[in-house]
Amino acid sequence: MTTVWEQVTANAKLISLPEVYLRLKELLAQPDYSIANVALIIGQDPALTARLLRLVNSPYFGLAAKVETVFRAVNMLGTRQVHDLALATSIAHSFAGMPREAVDMPKFWRRSVFCGLVSRGLAQAAGVEDSERLFVAGLLQDIGHLVMYQTVPEPCRQAMLAAEQRKQPLYLVERELIGIDYARVGGALMRLWELPGSLREATEFHIEPGRALTFPIETYLVHLAALLVTAEETGQEFGSGALEPRAESWDGTGLTVQQCLSVQSEFAEEADRALDFFLPRSQVVNG
Repeated sequence: MTTVWEQVTANAKLISLPEVYLRLKELLAQPDYSIANVALIIGQDPALTARLLRLVNSPYFGLAAKVETVFRAVNMLGTRQVHDLALATSIAHSFAGMPREAVDMPKFWRRSVFCGLVSRGLAQAAGVEDSERLFVAGLLQDIGHLVMYQTVPEPCRQAMLAAEQRKQPLYLVERELIGIDYARVGGALMRLWELPGSLREATEFHIEPGRALTFPIETYLVHLAALLVTAEETGQEFGSGALEPRAESWDGTGLTVQQCLSVQSEFAEEADRALDFFLPRSQVVNG
């Protein structure tokens, strides 16, 4: 008899990232890559090119002059942010066409983008260098749910309802009712895609951040961000009950409840605008 975990992982193995992202990832792994070659690969994908130029010309970056070429966009953003943009939009593409009855995709991506923004904002407040990288870590923390919505949609729905009624963390209810949780599924997906360890740990361990051994700070920040987003979404109080952060997250980041709430408030409205720049609604809704 096939277990739920075997069903979910079998489905995850069927999900692949677009070829343009895989070529970009392979290029950036080489020590002698050039910005010209990065621009060349991106330029071969019109949709990714359009998203990149749309992003670099958005209020998110606040540049005075319009950027019209991929080469200049890569120069302005840097290869790490270009990689992260390509990864985020590639993942959205890989899950395009999800049935409406399984998941509200605009709501899912809005929540994910909000978590990305809050993760980045918390990193800045904590004085973390290269805080921009936390955007994608926060954006992807819930990705395991998309695999679960495809494979076991009804148990997922029951777990969400039960967690809301009981005021319990969703991952604990999922373990009880389904036998697995979304973070573990997300971590498995990251391994299949061979994504950076910082993204995998933040995805798999943000629900229990003390388990992160190699990238604890990133995991602590995503842990706090995910709880803040849930608080905003449900109206529950951040810092208590099911939304009480683990002690190691306070110790590891040096942040306070008030700092966290300030970041949450700062980015609540920006999430809707940012969704249009990072993941245009036409793509999210129509695939």
